Amino acid sequence: MTKDSSRRQTRAGLVVGVLSLSGVVVALQQTLVVPLLPEFATASGVSNTTASWLVTSTLLTGAVATPLIGRLADMYGKRAMMLACLAVMIVGCLIAATSQSFLLLVLGRSMQGFATALLPVGISIMRDVLPPEKLSGAVALMSATLGIGGMVGMPLAGVLSAHWGLSSLFWVTGAVGLVVLIALPFVLPESAVKTRGRFDFLGAIILTVAMTALLLAISKGTEWGWGSPVTLGLIVVGVGLLGSWIPWELRTPAPLVDLRTSVRAPILVSNICAVLLGFAMFISALAATQELQLPVESGYGLGLSASAAGLAMTPGGLLMIGLAAVSPKITRRWGAKTTLAAGAIVIAFGYLLRVVLTPTLLSISLGAAVVSAGVSFALAAMPTLITESAPLDQTASANSVNSLLRSVGTSTGSAVAAAILASSTVMIGAAAVPALHSFEVLYSIGMGVSVAAAIVTLSVRVDSPAPAHRIATPSESAKPAEVTELG
Repeated sequence: MTKDSSRRQTRAGLVVGVLSLSGVVVALQQTLVVPLLPEFATASGVSNTTASWLVTSTLLTGAVATPLIGRLADMYGKRAMMLACLAVMIVGCLIAATSQSFLLLVLGRSMQGFATALLPVGISIMRDVLPPEKLSGAVALMSATLGIGGMVGMPLAGVLSAHWGLSSLFWVTGAVGLVVLIALPFVLPESAVKTRGRFDFLGAIILTVAMTALLLAISKGTEWGWGSPVTLGLIVVGVGLLGSWIPWELRTPAPLVDLRTSVRAPILVSNICAVLLGFAMFISALAATQELQLPVESGYGLGLSASAAGLAMTPGGLLMIGLAAVSPKITRRWGAKTTLAAGAIVIAFGYLLRVVLTPTLLSISLGAAVVSAGVSFALAAMPTLITESAPLDQTASANSVNSLLRSVGTSTGSAVAAAILASSTVMIGAAAVPALHSFEVLYSIGMGVSVAAAIVTLSVRVDSPAPAHRIATPSESAKPAEVTELG
């Protein structure tokens, strides 16, 4: 190996490492708060229902901002938009860490939601600056960081809050974000691949309002009542605006989302699976941690603390790390479509184990680990399908739409899980806890949704794309110098 070749490989490794660390930032800001919502409620003097806005606000901001950030990244520079998202997230962490009121805490958490865009934009950068033969492995590793961050996040939350208080959660997340913010300009070259045209402000406004209305209705429907005027009104507004947004995007010369690109078979399959598997992914983590923390008196709960329940999910996170090196080999040999179908089938098998096995620490941890293994394959395959098929100057926006649709799936999964777990309960003392049957119903739904994703993937023909560096694009002639430098 020549000295120049060694230097390029080292540079490529640093790029992948820093971008993967940004994925850990995304996972931490999503998971750290979740197991400690009751503590936040007590500390802020609000109800548990009100405290859930600490999660809902981050979800809404991330889901809505991601497609907008993706389009801006394609137009004005991917590294620049990653730096902007990190800066907003860090300021949000500072506000949350130093806040003296619940409203400021929610504001800080909302700003942290901008970090969600780091993952799809980072994956699109990999396509621009890495040689094609390294792309699938890098995408798999960055996708697996969601599992790594989630694995660390839940037990870490308990340790941090116990020793340094609730504000330490935001100081730690902000510190990790600051490390990435400082490292990015030194390690990552700005991509020369940019799309021309004006930013679609009207399309952005319509999509923002529509998705906010729909996601808010889905997230809060169980709490507000699915037949309440507020929930129904939000659904009507969201659906109506989306109905006007689609023809606008088809007519405007510089759309926020190129819907014609989105219906290409590989991208369409990935987007459908994003909704279905986003639903299945969320149910697994939510149901497993709840089941582990149920009182022992129920006869099926294990009475674990939030930190212990998080540690029980560690095998799944470790499995995701290990499989980050396996899924690219499957993709290179049989294609990303096969990897995605395999992931969906493995997720379904993990849910089958949860249905048939008696709930014990081993069986719950095993079932969750198998689901995590399938998630590892799916999260690596979906952006690979998109990255191989989208025009070079649309990869950030295409991956961002996929991330948005995954948020729709997770929000729907949260709503369905809450409704099912509340529909069948047993009394333990003065408290009502979900009955074992409700968990079995939830796992069966997760299995069915995963099977549906596998059927969709296998039933749609996905032709093998051209190599990443030869995909025809409007700006193909403007291939960035960084590809040669890192290749």
